Amino acid sequence: MANDKGKTIALAHRFATRRLARRLGAALVLASMLPGAMPVADLHVDIAKLRSTKGMLRICLTADPKNFPACLDDARAVTRSVRADAPAILFAGLPRGDYAVAVIHDENGNKKLDTFVGIPREGFGFSRNPAIGFGPPRFSAAQFTLTGNADEQQIRMKYLL
Repeated sequence: MANDKGKTIALAHRFATRRLARRLGAALVLASMLPGAMPVADLHVDIAKLRSTKGMLRICLTADPKNFPACLDDARAVTRSVRADAPAILFAGLPRGDYAVAVIHDENGNKKLDTFVGIPREGFGFSRNPAIGFGPPRFSAAQFTLTGNADEQQIRMKYLL
């Protein structure tokens, strides 16, 4: 009988420990959802070698390799449109992690990259300034890690026509 009582106490202790662990886990998940609970960082993006100050710069910041460089189906992408005569952008309060940036210089303001026979007529650029072959670079070529320690990307624009 005493042996059964010891097993019952041990079993109750095990259940109590598991319940406490589940509650602590749930509390940690909830705490991570609170504003300011996740480590965040700011990203400064400077655009260099613009052909002119006409039009707009269309910028896409994404952490999703599948949606780079267009950011069309990426609900978490951060996009900005800024005047070409003010080519410095601040992305504040971003979660730390891996990102890539794509920029087009929409000189005529029609909200798209104009092409002629598939060749861009307007400027474009990417974070880390990867070499350009046929088509845009892969996410991995433009990828950088946002750490929160004076994060900055300088993007040099390219013009093919």
